[in-house]
Amino acid sequence: MTSNPVNSSQLPIFRQAVFVKMIHWINLISLGIMIGSGLQIYNANPVFGGRAGWHFPDFLTLGGWLAGGRDWHFAAMWLFSVNLLIYGIYIGLTRRWQRRFVTASDLQVLKVGQNPKRKTYAWHRFVYTAIIPVLLLAIATGLAMYKPAHLHWLSGLFGSWQTLRTLHFITVPIVVLFAVIHTLLALKIGHWRMIRSIFF
Repeated sequence: MTSNPVNSSQLPIFRQAVFVKMIHWINLISLGIMIGSGLQIYNANPVFGGRAGWHFPDFLTLGGWLAGGRDWHFAAMWLFSVNLLIYGIYIGLTRRWQRRFVTASDLQVLKVGQNPKRKTYAWHRFVYTAIIPVLLLAIATGLAMYKPAHLHWLSGLFGSWQTLRTLHFITVPIVVLFAVIHTLLALKIGHWRMIRSIFF
């Protein structure tokens, strides 16, 4: 028994506002810069194992040296943070949060739902919502390390400097994992058409 191939003309057409496309491109570019420059900063004084700890290969880093890594990192941090703030305001004004963030109904579907498509949508919204506190933690710990004297009250919330650095470092693989899951769920929902609609 063979299944009929899906006619591409029958697949849904996804359209995103130019503003949303710009937000996603800025997020992607600034995140890439922060990761590369962050690894350069890490190599100068590894979070784990001290100066003799494991280092990342040079081709993964950006900045060339500690000061260069910091310059790239903090410049991209402001771009990333302001971009997220603008997107947050946009979501609030357009009420997109009603379709983007997880609801009690979604949680119920994840527990007992039988409709695979509905569960995929629920997982998408759950992941989209769960990344928010991680992003806030990344920004808070980054600001605390950027201006430890001016924001001593913020850095003090995390106890030691090592705890602060460790928490900030851990947010990176979580954000990368979110991006991967976010993309896979989008592919499951709308195939490559949805991915293309977000960036092109």
